[in-house]
Amino acid sequence: MAKTYKIRTTKTRMMREPSVNEHEGTLEELISYYSYTLEIGNSWNKKINRNPKTIKSFVSNLQKSYEEKEAQCYDRTSVELVA
Repeated sequence: MAKTYKIRTTKTRMMREPSVNEHEGTLEELISYYSYTLEIGNSWNKKINRNPKTIKSFVSNLQKSYEEKEAQCYDRTSVELVA
């Protein structure tokens, strides 16, 4: 049985309350769910891995993808692994 993980994304918006979303699944399911964000990050920065092998690498690459995606915006998204 594959191990499941829970990822929390917090989007901070200017002059608004932050929105928090959580998604739970195996590493493969999370990669599939966030594949578009990873693809956008990879299109701007080729060092971002679209298919990470560990959950730690996934969280790191997803955070970097959001940083690339939101480079010139006031909105910011942070990613964390929930224990």
